[in-house]
Amino acid sequence: MGDEKMFMVVTGGSGSGKSAWAEQQVLKLGEQKRYYIATMQCADEESRRRIERHRRMRAGKHFQTLECPADLERLFLEPGSTALLECMSNLTANEFFDGKKHTPQETAAKIMTGVEKLKGQCANLIVVTNEVFSDGAVFDEWTTQYLECLGSINCAMARMADCVAEVVYGIPVILKQSGDGEK
Repeated sequence: MGDEKMFMVVTGGSGSGKSAWAEQQVLKLGEQKRYYIATMQCADEESRRRIERHRRMRAGKHFQTLECPADLERLFLEPGSTALLECMSNLTANEFFDGKKHTPQETAAKIMTGVEKLKGQCANLIVVTNEVFSDGAVFDEWTTQYLECLGSINCAMARMADCVAEVVYGIPVILKQSGDGEK
């Protein structure tokens, strides 16, 4: 792969297969050091089951797991490595609903500083996020602000990304590929 760097954003609905597809993309990138940046906090039985399922999915794939539910900018990754951040919607929720007073814009700026730092450190960065914007439901003020924050982060990452893919029913749909420019 040489000195080339790659930044990919993978989105999709809950249970769409986006995590499995993102892991396959990591495996295709070669044998360099692999980081799995886990952002989910174990708060209940459902989150414990999801964490265990993801651990089983990546077993034997030689990931070094870094637990990072907040403060992404504090991580240091080995140059030339590949990192899979799973997932942006959890990280955003953890940062936004941390009990401190900050705006969606402040939260998004903090998270994007961390993304840009990671992108500069490793050779390949793949970020998994959720497509939560087509539910059509009316949400309370805090949830609406969280969605605004996640939406601005997803848009900023998509602009920076070499590749953006949405996984629908296990099928990846490439929305942007390096060289395509903004769509």
